[in-house]
Amino acid sequence: MTLNKTEKNILVESHDPGIRVIKIARAHALNALNSETLIELKNALMREAENPETRVVILTGDGEKAFIAGADIAEMKDKKPGEAVLFAQLGHEVTKYLELMNKPTIAAVNGYALGGGTEMAIACDFIVASDRAVFGQPEVGLGIIPGFGATLRLAKYVGWPMAKELIFSGRRIKADEAFALGLVNHVYPAAEFFEQTLALARTIASQSTSAISCAKKLMNEFSESVGLNMKLDGEAHAFGMLFGSTDQREGMGAFIDKRKPSFQGLSKGE
Repeated sequence: MTLNKTEKNILVESHDPGIRVIKIARAHALNALNSETLIELKNALMREAENPETRVVILTGDGEKAFIAGADIAEMKDKKPGEAVLFAQLGHEVTKYLELMNKPTIAAVNGYALGGGTEMAIACDFIVASDRAVFGQPEVGLGIIPGFGATLRLAKYVGWPMAKELIFSGRRIKADEAFALGLVNHVYPAAEFFEQTLALARTIASQSTSAISCAKKLMNEFSESVGLNMKLDGEAHAFGMLFGSTDQREGMGAFIDKRKPSFQGLSKGE
């Protein structure tokens, strides 16, 4: 294994044969995604997409607690609607790379995968989880909606009724329930989780890269009923338009203050 610190918030490990492990390295913030980290992650994915030696990409989080605990609420809290739209669109650029790049992508979820964390995971080709993993879309508790693709992608895994329940309730689910719902392919004990993920990646890396690339392209095309970009653009604008609302200010303020929010619903003019 070789280790590369390619960016401030991103670590890249190289494993034979041609496996790249991209780690979000903000363990102090439970690997939460701010704009800087999203840009660095996008750059890292672009490099691996163009690297002829890369055969499989694994996305995971640094440390033992979190895959990605979500978007950085401290950064988001005071965004204006237009700024929030741009932030969501930046998240979409990253998730589209994970979903559509010509290399197979595996989400190795080692802990909390909340909000944008679940959204990054479901943009990968499939998910492998530690028995410590926790998934969820808690955005409604912040007065907003998911902004990195969950309104489109989550139902591909769990069906529309369950996707609506998870998004509307904001509830968290542990690894065993995520497996039962079809959200994750495999759940492994934490002590052997990463080695099991690497073993699976090595099996994939030993196959024909051109055949896998072709199969991935076709399967992504077959799963789209209307254009992906149109759907994601609608989500980004809906996400952004909730910023500045009474509930968004209360929800994110309560999160920062570590208290329960008191939502008022729509007020006049909202």
